[in-house]
Amino acid sequence: TQSTWGGTPSARTRGSPKAREADAGPPKAGAFRKRKPEPTEFRRFYDRGDLPISVEHKALGNRIAWKVDIEKLDYHHYLPIFFEGIRENEEPYRFLANEGAKDLLENGGAKIQLVIPQLIIPIKRALNTRDEAIVCRTLLMLQRLVLSAPDIGVSLTPYYRQILPILNLFKTKNANLGDAIDYGQRKRENVGDLVEETLQLFELNGGEDAFINIKYMVPTYESCVLN
Repeated sequence: TQSTWGGTPSARTRGSPKAREADAGPPKAGAFRKRKPEPTEFRRFYDRGDLPISVEHKALGNRIAWKVDIEKLDYHHYLPIFFEGIRENEEPYRFLANEGAKDLLENGGAKIQLVIPQLIIPIKRALNTRDEAIVCRTLLMLQRLVLSAPDIGVSLTPYYRQILPILNLFKTKNANLGDAIDYGQRKRENVGDLVEETLQLFELNGGEDAFINIKYMVPTYESCVLN
């Protein structure tokens, strides 16, 4: 029997809510939406007085004061805690975690390589916040990490699958904001440029398989060695 609606089935259903949703395309995934950082282990340890650091106020700006010899610290314990603090945006936690991690990398030498597996989860958590300020800090810390001791870049290669997806996401996010982008570049806060710099350091220091592994996770990356 003929339907009283008239017209073809496709015409009859085209105006339905489900059809309109289909015509509108897939919903936005919110890929760049910030995730609010959870309280970090760094904050918990600092508030309890379990970290051998304090803020030293100087005329030319604050600096971190160590209460012990850095080289005598247990890197397996402390370095992951300071990397946890990279995703802190609140002071003094942000300042202390960032400056403390820099000092540890500068003085760690061969001890750093043994701790690499414990640093991956804090790095991944920081990147997954999608907070550009935190992502930029994490990228700069990754660059310091790669250059902190021989073979660190090679040791990071097995963890590309955990680290690089967010770098792939931000690689093309170079906002053209006129003077603002120039200011960002001067301060090394342009996330797209920092992603490119970091990937190049990974390739240069990651051994012979670095490029193919980077390319697998970040298809738009072009080799800085082969080209």
